[in-house]
Amino acid sequence: MSRLLVFLLFLLPHHGLSRLIGKFAETARFKKALINTFIRLYKVDMSEALLSDVDEFEHFNAFFTRELKPEARPLFKGENTLVCPADGAISQAGPIQTDSLLQAKGRYFKLADLLGGDASLIELFSAGSFATIYLSPRDYHRVHMPLGGQLKKMIYVPGRLFPVNQRMAGSVYNLFARNERVICLFQTKAGPMALVLIGAMIIAGIETVWSGQVCPRAGARKLQVKSYETCYPPIELPAGAEMGRFKSGSTTIVLFGPGTIKLEAALTAGTPVRMGQLLGTLRENGVLNSSNDRKWR
Repeated sequence: MSRLLVFLLFLLPHHGLSRLIGKFAETARFKKALINTFIRLYKVDMSEALLSDVDEFEHFNAFFTRELKPEARPLFKGENTLVCPADGAISQAGPIQTDSLLQAKGRYFKLADLLGGDASLIELFSAGSFATIYLSPRDYHRVHMPLGGQLKKMIYVPGRLFPVNQRMAGSVYNLFARNERVICLFQTKAGPMALVLIGAMIIAGIETVWSGQVCPRAGARKLQVKSYETCYPPIELPAGAEMGRFKSGSTTIVLFGPGTIKLEAALTAGTPVRMGQLLGTLRENGVLNSSNDRKWR
């Protein structure tokens, strides 16, 4: 991507533009024309959708976050396996090099920046493993659990709303740590797991199944890091359960602690993936040894 285009993207009013388009996408005006145009442009497979008639969608956003038929995304079966949390393509995957994640070829970003500088979280995932999945506009935009777990905390981190495609990942320093995001932290049988939902330009809405829309936050004048502790009773989600959704093409990053999981070697940069396929396996048959037993305190 040219430096001029990247510079112009820095100048755009990311939030104002995205919020304006987002409001329009949640009205019924021109919804049928918008949805049909989008389906043709991005070759969306509506045979997988639970609702295939565009008239049944309340507005464009309802179509964009459409539910799929239960049989459309079967889960990979295995006692100690991880499943892919979303449709899309692997952006990067592999080890967290002490405190850095690979963003694109030759370009890294800091774990501390991604996690909003929270020292306790950095300690949990330093030298662990990660997988970054890019969801294009045509993809299914709900995010699911790679592994069953109990929600411990959710953190909203404000930021910009750059596009997050591969071209931008190779052009913008610290891209995923610059953008608005929601960090969802779970305790699992593999120890701590984080699912980071990263916003992107245009509509830029992020929702979770337990709290509804997290961003944009209605009436929020000053954006700041906000931590939400879990409610009682605890929220438990099994592997494959929906945990959130995006209202635009975006990215999700899944993090695990050191020595706890082994990612599938075939999932290299650019590999297309579907929610429910094999992402990796737990080491030592899913039982952590004491040196790797990092838990929430």
